[in-house]
Amino acid sequence: MPRPRKNRMVNTMPTSEGFIPAGYEPECCSSLSCVTMTVDEYETIRLIDYLGMTQEECAASMQVSRPTVTNIYESARYKLADALIHEKPLLISGGNYDICHKNKKTATITKETTTMKIAITYENGEIYQHFGHCENFKIYQVEDGKILSSSIENAAGSGHGALAGFLKNLGVDVLICGGIGGGAQNALAQAGIRLYGGVSGSADEAVQALVDGTLVYNANVQCSHHGEGHTCGGGNSCHH
Repeated sequence: MPRPRKNRMVNTMPTSEGFIPAGYEPECCSSLSCVTMTVDEYETIRLIDYLGMTQEECAASMQVSRPTVTNIYESARYKLADALIHEKPLLISGGNYDICHKNKKTATITKETTTMKIAITYENGEIYQHFGHCENFKIYQVEDGKILSSSIENAAGSGHGALAGFLKNLGVDVLICGGIGGGAQNALAQAGIRLYGGVSGSADEAVQALVDGTLVYNANVQCSHHGEGHTCGGGNSCHH
């Protein structure tokens, strides 16, 4: 029986969900061959190439062995080269990782809030991890601390910049999601929608956790400095 792969500790994730070659419209990129870099691969680029860490220091930060970091880093560098040389869209998604504990908080909703609508990025029962590309939202009607009903609303065709307006038109008060960019955070704030980002797993369980006051989310997504390199993603422990 193979040994389970240990998660890699990540301190910072990009608020951008990816990058496209200049001159391409986002709608056209779906037909292009994309390169997908995992979150842990991105972290090696950030620590080694941007912050100037050695591979030993990077391994210590990510709580894995030096050979593991070497393999992750080489894969990340190849994907960067592939995207640049062949002019492919570069997406950042997935991987085996945990977010540093310092970025993790527990969400609660006030007792005074008797009626509210909670939206969640949704795909096959799970929380879809890229807000800007989400086609379906599951909308929950909550009253007096109980989930009364839910429905799935299709946002296809709304476009990345219009999703906040789509949710506002549905009367949504709170959004639970995975990864989300700074511009989208700002649009949600302007629409008066409270955000709990960096959540993964079952959509129904996440909403129930919020109602119960036990939802764990990434606090760095929930900040006022929109688009300045703050993070998104799930949470666990870390050391410094």
